[in-house]
Amino acid sequence: MNILVLGGTRFFGIHLIKSLLMRGHEVTVATRGNKEDDFGTSVNRIHVDHLNAQDMKQTFANHHYDVVYDNICYCSNDLRAVLEAVSCDRFILMSTTAVYELHNHTVEENYKPEEKELIWCDREAFPYGEVKRLAECALRKQYEQQNAVAVRYPFVIGEDDYTERLKFYVEHVMNETPMNVDNLNNQMSFIRSCEAGDFLAYLADQEYTGAINGCNEGTISLYEIISFVEEKTGKRAQYSLKGDEAPYNGTTEYSIDTQKARRVGYTFTNLKDWIYDLIDFYIDK
Repeated sequence: MNILVLGGTRFFGIHLIKSLLMRGHEVTVATRGNKEDDFGTSVNRIHVDHLNAQDMKQTFANHHYDVVYDNICYCSNDLRAVLEAVSCDRFILMSTTAVYELHNHTVEENYKPEEKELIWCDREAFPYGEVKRLAECALRKQYEQQNAVAVRYPFVIGEDDYTERLKFYVEHVMNETPMNVDNLNNQMSFIRSCEAGDFLAYLADQEYTGAINGCNEGTISLYEIISFVEEKTGKRAQYSLKGDEAPYNGTTEYSIDTQKARRVGYTFTNLKDWIYDLIDFYIDK
């Protein structure tokens, strides 16, 4: 298939492109051209400002794609700029579990974008979760005829995680630097970056439309992560309300249900089968 990826030069976008290429697809990567990639001649490249609606329309005026992935859509205006400019048979939106009021066994039906009032907005207009809700709302209400999937992921982690949020906890324990952690015992869900990319690629030729969760099986608490670091390093975590604010603070206890992903034939690995190896990577780094 002829596939366009909007944003794919870092993190799980790289894994998406690798998985698409392994599946034999022809891939075009559209970015601003600010970051080089390692794909060589295996992909086509287009430089475009995805935030400029006119630039998008001019760039894609005579193009049609079997599938378009939008990994950089934050808000309803971002979505409109893409779907008013790019013609495609299938559209796959990178969404987030931040659209939910999270709880244990969070399912796709816990956020129904068709029931939300559509507001056209830029990404700075509302908090992250709200602008992503509005992006999904626009997709469902304004472009209801478009074959589309909204893929909802929790925190994505991996050796290539540029946010370094998990690394924060490891380094603070190892350096015995005080940190303020407000959800130490809450069980949380994660997804490994390589599986995040691979699941997106898998959805290219599936018939499923609508929202779908992606997540590794099982949960883990920050207490379990920190205790592992303490045991491996002999260091002790230093907790203080005046310490550095931990990046996952404010996250409630939750888990993400992936039954729909399993129904379309995709099974995620168990979180605890690999997360300790990832923590070891940060310890040894």
